[in-house]
Amino acid sequence: MTTAYLAAEGFEQDLDEELARAGVAVSLTHGLLRVSESRPVHAAWAANTWWEAERIPVTSIGHAAKELRARQRNWAVYAPEHHGRAQLVVDKLPHVAARPLALGEVAPDAPLGSWTLLERDLVLAATDCSSPFPNGVAGFVEDREGPPSRAYLKLWETFARLRRQPAPGQRCLDLGAAPGGWTWLLARTGAEVIAIDRAPLDPAIERLPNVQVQRASAFGIDPVEVGTLDWWCSDIIAYPDRLYELVSRWLDAGTVRNLVCTIKFQGPTDHDAAARFAALPGAQVFHLSQNKHELTLAVLDLA
Repeated sequence: MTTAYLAAEGFEQDLDEELARAGVAVSLTHGLLRVSESRPVHAAWAANTWWEAERIPVTSIGHAAKELRARQRNWAVYAPEHHGRAQLVVDKLPHVAARPLALGEVAPDAPLGSWTLLERDLVLAATDCSSPFPNGVAGFVEDREGPPSRAYLKLWETFARLRRQPAPGQRCLDLGAAPGGWTWLLARTGAEVIAIDRAPLDPAIERLPNVQVQRASAFGIDPVEVGTLDWWCSDIIAYPDRLYELVSRWLDAGTVRNLVCTIKFQGPTDHDAAARFAALPGAQVFHLSQNKHELTLAVLDLA
C-alpha cells in the first residue's frame, strides 16, 4: 500500500523526523512529497496525507485526465516537476473552485483527490486525502479591521477543516485570550465567550456584548467553578509539557465538550510531547497552513 505525505512547507525536517520515529521508510522524495510503502500513519507535520495512493502509467495528457476522471471528479494537483505538462492535464479535468472561504464558512464536503506527475508518463494519485483543502492550504477572505491580530485565522482554519464551529448561545472559554483574536472569532459565531488572561484584551473586544472578561492566570482557573463548556479554546504561549498538564486537568474534569488548542514549540520540535497529545482519547493533532512552528490539537464530542 502506497501512502504519500506532503510536508508543510518549511517543516520538511519535522515530517521526516516524525515519519522515521514511526518506522515509516520513505522510498521517494518528490518536492515536499514523501512516498512510502510502509504501514500508513497519521503524521501531524503532513499538510496533507494521500491514503492508498495509486501509480498510474499514462501515455498522453488526455490519457492522464481520462484515468483521473474515471476515479472521481474533483482533483488538486501538486506539481514540483513537469509543471507545464501537469497544467495541460488540469485543463482537461473538471474545474475545482478553490475560492477563499468567507467568515463562518467551512470546507466543502465533496471529496478532493490529489495527484502529481512522478514522471512524464507516471501519475501518482489518491482519491482519499487527510485535508479538505488543495495541498493542505486553506484560503480565507480576511477581516483586517475587526480582529486585533491574525491569530484568529488558526481557529477559523480549525473550524473550517473540522466542519464544526460553535453555535449561537453555546458557552465558550478562551484561555490566554489577549489581545483577543480567538475571542473575537468565537463571539462572531454568536456564542457566549469567557475570555481569561492576566493581560488586557483589545478594548473593542472587551466591549463585545457576548464576551465576559476575567483578569486571571489561565493556569489558575478551576474547571469545576467555570462549569460546563461547549468549546474550550486556547492559543496560550506555554511549553508543551505545561500545556499538556493544563489540557489534561480540564479533560479529566469532564466539563468540556469540544477542545481546540495550539501546541507551540521552541527550539527543536518535541516529538515526544506531540505524541502524548495525539494519544489523548479522541485527539486529532495536525499542522494548519496558518500554523508556524506549532501544531493544533482538537478533541471533539466529549460529552
